[in-house]
Amino acid sequence: MKIYDISQEVFGCAVYPGDPSPERIRMLSIDKGDVCNLTAFRMCAHNGTHVDAPYHFYDDGKTVDQVSLDRLIGPAYVAEHEGGITAGDAREILKAAEECDPEASGRILIKGKAVVTKEAAEVFAKAGIKLFGNESQTVGPEDAPKEVHLIMLGAQIVLLEGIRLGDVPPGRYLLHAAPLKLGGADGSPCRATLVEL
Repeated sequence: MKIYDISQEVFGCAVYPGDPSPERIRMLSIDKGDVCNLTAFRMCAHNGTHVDAPYHFYDDGKTVDQVSLDRLIGPAYVAEHEGGITAGDAREILKAAEECDPEASGRILIKGKAVVTKEAAEVFAKAGIKLFGNESQTVGPEDAPKEVHLIMLGAQIVLLEGIRLGDVPPGRYLLHAAPLKLGGADGSPCRATLVEL
């Protein structure tokens, strides 16, 4: 069984422009005579590899602790794409995923420097997928991500952003991307993994 860690290391992770970077705070240290090593940390819920809940853009949307784990754990399909994902591209990705495994077609992960367009977001929303993941720190254009977020989160699609798929061949996997159970939060970091099926 091969397991792929598709998460970023938190303290050296990519950070969306304007978000605070993670900070490690050494509270106790054995080499300074303390009884143990103890770390505290401060970070944005959207640093590194993280989950966006609908509450991120909808005041009445589900918070990260209210999102069903069924959306974050289960068969997933990894596709590869560079550049803007058009409506046609989105349909092709969904078709390939469906042909590979109908259950995996509900969780789509995109390998490469891909940007979801408004038209592609509408295709994914209409298809009723459970989760969409990409390697960028945001879905949609980095300078204007709101419209794509509204479409996808409005369709209850959980967003898994900042994943790393460089070593992962396209195909079907078991995804585990459970976020921290942060009550009332709009997002959460997670340790995302893919297991070969």
